[in-house]
Amino acid sequence: MKKFRLLTALPVFNEERHLLPVLTEVRRFADDILVVDDGSSDRTAEILAGLDWVTTVRHPVNKGYGAALSTAFDYAVENGFDVLVTIDCDGQHQPKLIPELAEAIYADGDAPFDIVSGSRYLQVFPGDSTPPAARRHINADLTERLNRTLELNLTDAFCGFKAYRVDALRRLEITEPGYGMPLELWVQAAACKFRIVEFPVPLIYLDEKRSFGGSLDDARRRMAYYEEILTRATAAAVSMCCGDSDSDAD
Repeated sequence: MKKFRLLTALPVFNEERHLLPVLTEVRRFADDILVVDDGSSDRTAEILAGLDWVTTVRHPVNKGYGAALSTAFDYAVENGFDVLVTIDCDGQHQPKLIPELAEAIYADGDAPFDIVSGSRYLQVFPGDSTPPAARRHINADLTERLNRTLELNLTDAFCGFKAYRVDALRRLEITEPGYGMPLELWVQAAACKFRIVEFPVPLIYLDEKRSFGGSLDDARRRMAYYEEILTRATAAAVSMCCGDSDSDAD
């Protein structure tokens, strides 16, 4: 297996309850750990200040999930990492899978994948949770739409557990700061002809009523927001210059 520099990054907003247990487990499977504290107002910053084995980048105000991931992308590029793994800090992803997810970037020999995307619906695991109906419906609807319009082959458009080839991140122009950022990501990945593969991960919901914040807790408004992002990202991708690539989306 190819040797590579791996960065594991966690976007965080008011995660004082999960932060230390999750980071302690992540540390077992990752050496370089970045936390993007997206303007937390609880004890998150205080906890992070006591962890000298974690690098923290703090947004002075809450900018959004997409903005936190964009900061992680920039950090990985600027610091010369080869692979970036992103993992949420709510306890719903299994850190023990970090090495496998990262190594899957190079699983196809001389032609690395650009994105290895965790999927909670690619395989059934013992003890899988039952997803909230509205969330599952929206995910399935938008995943099908992405597959149809972008010729992708996804089963889970919104899983935050992913591995990225860092050189590929240089070609993205992510502007969406909120939860709709993954849709912009997929549109640009398709436009850039990224090589994409999914990686099965367990389906774990620890808090089915976890808030998106504000109006996005309403499923109809959340779907309207996602549709707006998808329309805007698709229009922008038409004029987006991604350069030449010899690889195709899988």
